[in-house]
This record gives sequence, C-alpha cells and structure tokens, in this order.
Amino acid sequence: MLEKIIIHGGKPLNGKVKISGSKNAVLPIIVASILAEGESVIYDVPDLTDVHILKDILKELGAKITFENNVFRIDTRDVNCWEASYENINKMRASVLVMGPLLAKFNKARVAMPGGCAIGTRPIDLHLKGFESLGAKISLEQGFVSAISEERLHGGKIYLDFPSVGATENIMMAATLAEGTTVIENAAEEPEIVDLANFLNAMGASVKGAGTNVIKIIGTDKLHGAEHTVIPDRIEAGTYLIAGAVIGGNLVIENVISHHIKPVIAKLRDCGVDIEELDSSLIVRNAGNFKATDIKTMPYPGFPTDMQSVFSVLMCLAKGTSIITETVFENRFMHFDELKRMGAVIKIEGKSAVIEGVPSLSGCQVKATDLRAGAALIIAGLTCEGKTEVLDVYHVFRGYENIIDKLQGLGADIRLEV
Repeated sequence: MLEKIIIHGGKPLNGKVKISGSKNAVLPIIVASILAEGESVIYDVPDLTDVHILKDILKELGAKITFENNVFRIDTRDVNCWEASYENINKMRASVLVMGPLLAKFNKARVAMPGGCAIGTRPIDLHLKGFESLGAKISLEQGFVSAISEERLHGGKIYLDFPSVGATENIMMAATLAEGTTVIENAAEEPEIVDLANFLNAMGASVKGAGTNVIKIIGTDKLHGAEHTVIPDRIEAGTYLIAGAVIGGNLVIENVISHHIKPVIAKLRDCGVDIEELDSSLIVRNAGNFKATDIKTMPYPGFPTDMQSVFSVLMCLAKGTSIITETVFENRFMHFDELKRMGAVIKIEGKSAVIEGVPSLSGCQVKATDLRAGAALIIAGLTCEGKTEVLDVYHVFRGYENIIDKLQGLGADIRLEV
C-alpha cells in the first residue's frame, strides 16, 4: 500500500523550525569520501531517502558506514570495486557522481545510467567530456557508461558548455588525484560547490576558485579522511519561507545562510512579504494581498530552479498576472496540472507559465510528480480550507527531512497515512 499525506488546511504556522543540512551539498561530499585513505566524519547529514540510497551504493563498493543522529561516518580503505550496479544507481541521478572518485582512485569506473525525478533529460555528456579531458576513454554499452584510463589521470583545461553543478562536482573530484593542474571554465558557482571544495581541501586536496566560474585543481598523490559540517539546505529554507508567507502566522526559520537564497528573499519582498533577516535565522510574517511578480530560473546566483515549483503556489494566490520562465529543466511544469485541480488558473506557453491569481485554492486529491512539486502541493494544501490528499509522497522524502514532524510542530494539521 502506498503512503499519502493527509492535510486539513487553513491553520496558521507559528513557532520555530530548524533547517537541516543541505541535500544537494551532502550527496557529493559523501561520494568524495571514496577518495580518502581513512575515515571521514560528516555532520548535519539529513536523514533522507537519497542519503540511504547512496549509503547502500558505497557499502556495495566496500565502504564501512554508520549513520545515526545526523552523523555519517565512512571508512573507505576497503573500497575495492569500481563498478556501481543498476539496482541502486537507477534510483537517483546524483549517484552518477561516484564516477569521478572511482575513476581517480582506480583509473576506471563503470556505472549504470542514472534515474531519479522526471524533470528533464539531465544528460551526463558534460561529465564524460570532462573525464575525456583528463585522459579517460568513454564507452556506453548495455545501459552502463564506462570511463577507463590506462595510466594515472592527467590535468586538463575543460570548458563546460553549461555551468552544470553535477559535472563541475564530478570533474573536481576526479581531478584531485590527477597528475598536474586542471582548470574548469564556466564552472557552476552554487554554494554546494563551495562546500564540496571545502571538504576536498580538508582531505588534503588543492581546490581554488570554488564559487566563481573558474576552478583550479592541483592534483595530489593521495587524500586522507576529514571531518566536515554540511551547510544548511537553502532550498528547504526557501520552502519554509514561502510556507510562512502563504499560510500565515509568525514563523522563525533557524540555521539559514540568507546570502544563499538572496533571489528568493528579494522576490518575496517584491510580492509584499515581510521578512526579517537575523544572523543565522529569518522571520517571515504573512502579508496577504500578494502582488504578482515574474521569475526566471537561472544557474546560481540567479533564481534557483528548485524553488520554482514552491514559489508558484504564492503566485497562484497573488493579485494579478505572474509569469514563470524555466530555463534549466524542460519538464518542470508537470505540477501545474495538479495545482489546476485545486483551482489555480495557469496557462503554459513553451518555457513559460502564465499564472492568474485567485482568492484561494481548494483541497482535493493530487499527485506529487517530483520532489519539489511534492513540497509545492503540500504548501498549497496547507492554504486550503478542507482536506487535501497528496499521493506519491516518496518523492518528498528524498529531499525534506522530517517535513511532517516539522510542520506539525508549527501547528499544521498534517499526517502520513498508509
């Protein structure tokens, strides 16, 4: 029997909520531990489905792992396998990140083509182009991609056609054990890239320029284990910001680096939302009578594509016409059919969605089409009078730690039902 989330909306959110460690930062950091000769300890690791999938993949490769109380301990000295099977890799696209460290450590890696959310093709050609620049030969066969180098990887100069986060991370990790210097141009600039670089440097790597569009990696012979605390999850923080704005009440969001979500805060203020910034927390108060606005998703430091689905809920309730232009993923409008079931007025025009604000949404049965869409539908349900059922909620648990408990703690009437 599949699980579903039952919501009785219309109750304001009040109190404090603590943001968990970043999902998008922790996955490459866990994978990077493959490079070490020793044990690494990672703190503030969110207890998410994706983390457990990655734990299973690394155990299959020979790692020894314990994960409890948000502390992830991993000893990779016995990792002796360079092939990741289809069964686990297919569950999560980010698992393709094991290629870089395996290639660096063994001069070869064989990984099943990845799966994950159905929000776009997300090809890995930029990853493979980077590996080729480091001296690997690439082959595709029977659903697997292989990268093999007859000798130690060597440094190279790589220009990414698009500032892909995953490709930047994978190439960075592979280059840490390469001979010589690697330069990645048009690199992704996301905070998660900086967090990975900080972990790699703590392990003994030399990574400079992370957070800019040019990253320089000077290869070294070996890396050691390290301790690291993961940055807060900026997408979770943005999600609770929007929840506080549209549902009402007085919400304090703790453990936030507000600089990481500047475009989200700016757009919310444009809509009339009252947000107070403190040292490591944000206070959001319901404004009501939201003003319409336009957003265009862009690579960091632009408006994040991962926030588009959730922000669209506020646009559905804003006075006037709002437009979303999605430039990163081609299938990220699938949740609009579900919002229209709740009474939203939305028209898709190519890569743009035109949203006419309505006074309120109505509770009904809806289906989460991907991770962020699931969060959007939960927030939409919390604004509605009456009952909302959200199906396919396994997507949500891939990216939001204890989301039901956290919302219940703020006064929401929400529960998980089998």
